[in-house]
Amino acid sequence: MKTIMIQLGNFFFRYRNQVFPAIILALFILVPPSTEMWGSGTANLLKTAAAIAVVLAGLALRTVVVGYAYIKRGGLNKRVYAKDLVTEGMFGVCRNPLYVGNMLVYTGIFLLHGNPLVIAIGVGLFAFMYQCIVYAEEVFLEQKFGEAYRAYCRDVPRWALRLENFRHSIDGTTFNFKRVIAKDYSTVSAALLAILATEMYRFAIAENLEHQRSYLLVLAALMALVGMATALVSHFKKHGAFREPKTSL
Repeated sequence: MKTIMIQLGNFFFRYRNQVFPAIILALFILVPPSTEMWGSGTANLLKTAAAIAVVLAGLALRTVVVGYAYIKRGGLNKRVYAKDLVTEGMFGVCRNPLYVGNMLVYTGIFLLHGNPLVIAIGVGLFAFMYQCIVYAEEVFLEQKFGEAYRAYCRDVPRWALRLENFRHSIDGTTFNFKRVIAKDYSTVSAALLAILATEMYRFAIAENLEHQRSYLLVLAALMALVGMATALVSHFKKHGAFREPKTSL
């Protein structure tokens, strides 16, 4: 079974930018989002707040990860690859902190959708796909770094956050906010757009649409604002605004 998961992991790693959005889109089209939870507007409001909080927690975790110790994502030629074994920053707390952050973001999006079937299938499926990717990465890392990687695995959990390691793991490092903006702005943008699009979808299919038009206009305006902010950051990035200074030898 693990051998099959490793093969699937290599596939998902290579095509995740196409497969992951396609799965979300398919689930959301097949099962429209819930307009009310348990027939209660208050319960729905609490669910929405909890979902957004989970998404923001995932983005906050990614911010800490990227800010303290960055690793090149996407591998090499869309294949699993690592030049160095990174154990600093949040990688001293968890072996896959970026994936934990991603899972929080996806979980929040599915929770925002609100349908129990979509939540169960979505969260379960994404957890399985990330586990497959992690298995594939672990094979590569063990082959390349040998005992150093095995020792790292013994000290740091695969998915759990061993927060007591954090203070020690950031010793000698500084938080780089420019790198967070340059490397993770597209992820933040995609998450915010997903929240807004899900809310628009949910209210667009509501029965009392006449009373929701103003809210839909607000959501559309926010989507346009996020899009413009993303384009602005991209423009500044292309012109070197977030480029890290080269260290002299």
